[in-house]
Amino acid sequence: MSAELAKAISDFGFPIIAAFGLGYFVYYVWVWVTKSIKPVLGEASGTLIKLIDRVRMLDNDMIRLTQKLNMVLDLQRAEEERKLLEDAKSSKRGKDNGKV
Repeated sequence: MSAELAKAISDFGFPIIAAFGLGYFVYYVWVWVTKSIKPVLGEASGTLIKLIDRVRMLDNDMIRLTQKLNMVLDLQRAEEERKLLEDAKSSKRGKDNGKV
């Protein structure tokens, strides 16, 4: 093979043979990318889209749960304040009844 390569270089010149070699290399890489890499990238992008959708759903669920939790906490605070006011009123009534 090296004798054939040396004869081709002597007949056509190094730049022509190098251009053919680089052209073949580009063709080989292009075929490899389109047959091996492109299908895998397609599958990976599909998986990525599914994961993004799931993350969005989880984010929406977290927002809903946070709103529910805040509502429950607000209701508990309101109930505690109501009990404190009732206790304060009842203790004030008890003191007023004792003075009469």
